[in-house]
Amino acid sequence: MDPDRLKAIPVFAPLDDETLRAVATFATETSVPAGKSLVTEGDYAYEFMAIEEGEADVVRAGEKVATLGPGDFFGEIAVLEKTLRTASVVATTPMRLVTLSHWDLRRVGDAMEQIRATLEERKRRDS
Repeated sequence: MDPDRLKAIPVFAPLDDETLRAVATFATETSVPAGKSLVTEGDYAYEFMAIEEGEADVVRAGEKVATLGPGDFFGEIAVLEKTLRTASVVATTPMRLVTLSHWDLRRVGDAMEQIRATLEERKRRDS
């Protein structure tokens, strides 16, 4: 994957060029059709996903709680905190995703720390 494409995704933008190249080495690009279930609430989590193109709905306990689009990401809570998925995510349009496994994130610690910092910021905002 091209590191410059990663830089366009806000969670990766603050990373230095060396870390971006490392993340790009492990990142997987995935295209999915509208209607595809990306993650399921209550499942074990092994992947973090960032949206490059398209939109998805976040559903918790059967209710839509958010819509995600380009630049957004999901799966960080379960991957970083080693918990079950806290919500389901379903593609509402065709999407292109950047996916990193828990192990990939551990290999590039700076990226994992950036994601962790973003998660902490979200928690503060939501409190």
